[in-house]
Amino acid sequence: MTRPITDRTKAALFNIISVDIVGTSFLDLFGGTGSVGIEALSRGAKFARFLDVQRIAIQTIKTNLKDTGLFEYAEVNLQDAFQFLQSKPDRAFEYIYVAPPQYKGIWEKAVIMIDENSSWLTQDGWVVVQIHPKEYKKTHLTHLEEFDRRDYGSTCLVFYRRP
Repeated sequence: MTRPITDRTKAALFNIISVDIVGTSFLDLFGGTGSVGIEALSRGAKFARFLDVQRIAIQTIKTNLKDTGLFEYAEVNLQDAFQFLQSKPDRAFEYIYVAPPQYKGIWEKAVIMIDENSSWLTQDGWVVVQIHPKEYKKTHLTHLEEFDRRDYGSTCLVFYRRP
């Protein structure tokens, strides 16, 4: 089950990120259709890695990357996000996008794991979480801090960075 992002929310996200996306690395932890990572690439990110545990999602991401001509700038892995976050980082990302299935507390577990293994994130990098506003709660973190939250109807974007 993927968590779709509305066009309004995606436009708002990339208005916030703006030109800072150019030349960056983007990690889409729960890839779904890949629309957010693909948007990052289309706006100038140099690399995007997509993870998902569903084979159909992986195939959809690959198809969408090929259709947009952005496949060569991406890596698509059939992999559990939590196993991935526990591994030793092979690179740091400027943006880590977390949009897991709704109402399961998965977003918070992912943010805590990124906080505990913060080498996945560059020094000035951001973690962006997409959840339903009802799922939101303050999370105690050691290496990251929440610095912004925006609600767009039934979607909430929460932003974290190093203090």
